[in-house]
Amino acid sequence: MTTPRSTPPRVPPAERGATRIADRVVAKIAAQAAREALAAQRAGPPGAAGAGAAPGAPHATVTVHHDIARVRVSLELDYPSDLAAQCAAVRRQVVRRVEECAAMSVPEVGIDIEHLHSAHTRTAALRSRKLR
Repeated sequence: MTTPRSTPPRVPPAERGATRIADRVVAKIAAQAAREALAAQRAGPPGAAGAGAAPGAPHATVTVHHDIARVRVSLELDYPSDLAAQCAAVRRQVVRRVEECAAMSVPEVGIDIEHLHSAHTRTAALRSRKLR
């Protein structure tokens, strides 16, 4: 004879636990968001400021406290270009993507511009590679 199986009582969702997202994961989300924002800026009309090859991949560092992420992004940008517009686009995209993907609020996105790449130095670097 079999006895009916009793199902354990359901635990309310608020009491089940929490998922913790590591700082390095949020940093990767932020770096990818910065790449997306800069790619969108470079995809403007030909000859527009900022159009051309990507100078270097962005790098992000993040500090997370509860559900609040403070982000710092390091960039390499082309010069001359509208640096303020590029930084603003990066900030908007980082905030949007971290909120979407990690469900964290981002009250602060710091931008460090580590290098500016001029068309002149980029052309000279390409020439020196061809001569080798």
